[in-house]
Amino acid sequence: MIRIHGTARSRAFRCLWAAGESGLPFEHLDHGASRSPEFLRLNPAGKIPAMEDGSLVLFESLAINLHIARKAGAPLWPAGDDASRALQWTLWAATEAEPHVLAWGFNTYARPEAERDAAAAAKARAQLLPRLDVLEGALPGRPFLLGEEFTIADCNLAGVLYAAWRHGFDLSAHPRAKAWLDRCLERPAARAARALRE
Repeated sequence: MIRIHGTARSRAFRCLWAAGESGLPFEHLDHGASRSPEFLRLNPAGKIPAMEDGSLVLFESLAINLHIARKAGAPLWPAGDDASRALQWTLWAATEAEPHVLAWGFNTYARPEAERDAAAAAKARAQLLPRLDVLEGALPGRPFLLGEEFTIADCNLAGVLYAAWRHGFDLSAHPRAKAWLDRCLERPAARAARALRE
């Protein structure tokens, strides 16, 4: 049984979504105390989420998702070269998209209003836009990143972009990316994970 530790109002959201897509049995443990000795045994850094799958313990949400997808198999874990493309999009999500999504979010809605920095929000938005151009260019003629079927590549990148989508980042210049995000984040498993988070 896969056990996902962490509140859904965190990156654990992505793991709950992936687990829902997988069809595998899983348990969600939202015990809150990420600095407890029990949790530090799972992740010495004291950050959520963490996952247990038998004797395997993982932290880092996107790595957890790759494990879940690989365990579930197709279509969530694609075959052949598409498995490498799923890794590419997962790493791209973490390195190219997430830093700017976080900086925009902190300075737009997450921090108390008095602590927000409008210039930092504008800079993060400007830095995210060319990344969205890349995503827009990857989507013509296909509903999902790798083709006709939803895979872990979509789950991981859409999970990273979720907060921007949810909190009104202007996607009007990127209609294919917006339609793709809508398609991903309205899936039943995504809606179930969103219900826990929202």
